[in-house]
Amino acid sequence: MALPDDTLIEYPCDFPVKAMGLAEHDIESIFISIVQCHFPHQEKFDIKRMESKGGTYLSVTITLQALNREQLDACYQALCDHESILMTL
Repeated sequence: MALPDDTLIEYPCDFPVKAMGLAEHDIESIFISIVQCHFPHQEKFDIKRMESKGGTYLSVTITLQALNREQLDACYQALCDHESILMTL
């Protein structure tokens, strides 16, 4: 997911990223392993998780310390490419 060149985001910044998938897959662990690859400078992650009413889906939001647009784009692409991640925001 590419952000427009005229973005109002100023880097570095805290940027929340949400990923969703089936609860039967370990979405939280998958998400964390992907963001750790792209944000090695970040020692601790603020993580929020929410299950769907029926428990079928799980959404995980992690606030990342983004250094630049390219870093965010690469992370979003890796999340989108993973077969267990159904959606990213």
